[in-house]
Amino acid sequence: MTNNTTTTKYAKTFQGTVVSDKGDKTVVVSVPRFVKHPKYKKFYKINKKYKAHDENNTYKVGDTVKIQECRPISKDKTFIVINK
Repeated sequence: MTNNTTTTKYAKTFQGTVVSDKGDKTVVVSVPRFVKHPKYKKFYKINKKYKAHDENNTYKVGDTVKIQECRPISKDKTFIVINK
């Protein structure tokens, strides 16, 4: 974790799986969630991908990680990896 990011109790945290680690200091994390269909009342899974900052390039594809919202680091990156 870098020194210029602060953690607050209102920041969003998600848990997901690393699906790509090709970018420098960046990992792509897929976060699944269950949503109830408004009409048919059936639950189905939705996956959303977030780009997260990985300072030391320590996380690889398949790792389960926890990410937290932070200030914008780049155009797409607004999350940092907290832990494995």
